[in-house]
Amino acid sequence: MHKRLFIPGPVDVAEDVLEKLSTPQIGHRTKEASALQRGISDKLRKVFNTKEEILLSTSSGSGLMEGAVRSCTAKRAAVFSVGAFGNRWYKMCQCNGVQADKFESEWGEPTTKDMVEEVLSTGRYDLITITMNETSTGLMNNLEELSEVYKKYPEVVVCVDAVSCAAGTEIKVDDWGIDICITSTQKCLGLPAGMAICTFSKKALERSKTVTNRGLYFDLLSLYECIQKKNYQYPSTPSLPHMFALDYQLDKILNEGLENRYKRHIEGAEIVRAWARKYFEVFPNEKYLSNTLTNVKNTREIDVADLNKKLGERGYMISNGYGDLKNKTFRIAHMAETTPEDLKELLKVINEILGLE
Repeated sequence: MHKRLFIPGPVDVAEDVLEKLSTPQIGHRTKEASALQRGISDKLRKVFNTKEEILLSTSSGSGLMEGAVRSCTAKRAAVFSVGAFGNRWYKMCQCNGVQADKFESEWGEPTTKDMVEEVLSTGRYDLITITMNETSTGLMNNLEELSEVYKKYPEVVVCVDAVSCAAGTEIKVDDWGIDICITSTQKCLGLPAGMAICTFSKKALERSKTVTNRGLYFDLLSLYECIQKKNYQYPSTPSLPHMFALDYQLDKILNEGLENRYKRHIEGAEIVRAWARKYFEVFPNEKYLSNTLTNVKNTREIDVADLNKKLGERGYMISNGYGDLKNKTFRIAHMAETTPEDLKELLKVINEILGLE
């Protein structure tokens, strides 16, 4: 039995999108491949609200996160963490020999303007990383507010992990002064895992030229220069099946309308939040709730694994808490093509299983 996924990725993929993955292959050095990849980048610029270049990578989002800190840190990186994936970004710095310091908020609490000001005012850092949407905690940082601080430091390259929110909530890359904004296909874009995407500003480009040890596969400068010189072709063999599906899905997303898509995500979020407040509690700070995933505090001390087992028997799947939050919380995603009606159906089944009225 296929389980309807309400987890923070991978997400369910529409049948017509899945079919596009089986499009007959073409040569990845052909004019047709160039046109495909250029068209995808043009559509993604609308999603990200940017005029800057788009880079595609056959990898998970982690690949471009690693590439960002390795390619664009000349001096020292400041990693602002609000959960597990911010911590992972710090570990990437450590494993790649990138000088970095981590500034971690208590789980469930945001990165604040004061934190960013205090760190950048030291002058020690030329790159920062911020997690916009943290799936381990269900928290979404307010990038618009944070940008008011870091934009005062134009020498700093700003990297944002938007893996679990791009195409599910509005992101204004240019207005918010983001240099590298990263996402991947298996979240709000509504595709299978396997492809990552990032924006790449002129500031990030110039910085990367000053960094000598950028690695190879995730060298963002190499990706950028290759698509410029070779008319939107990449140094390594790309996943054309993902690109066929992404091109098609982006048309569907833009036809739905970005504002309509974001509104649908918020409607779904509000349904789950209201349910969580009624029967449990919402885990993170209420001022910073994610629009794509809700993390529920397990105040009833239910057996989350048992709940998921019984949900699976009925064709559904949610997610346990992450890391130290396992069994202390559980998570319900409302991203990609999930509708408010889907969520109402899921919550009704959960209520039946748990005997909630």
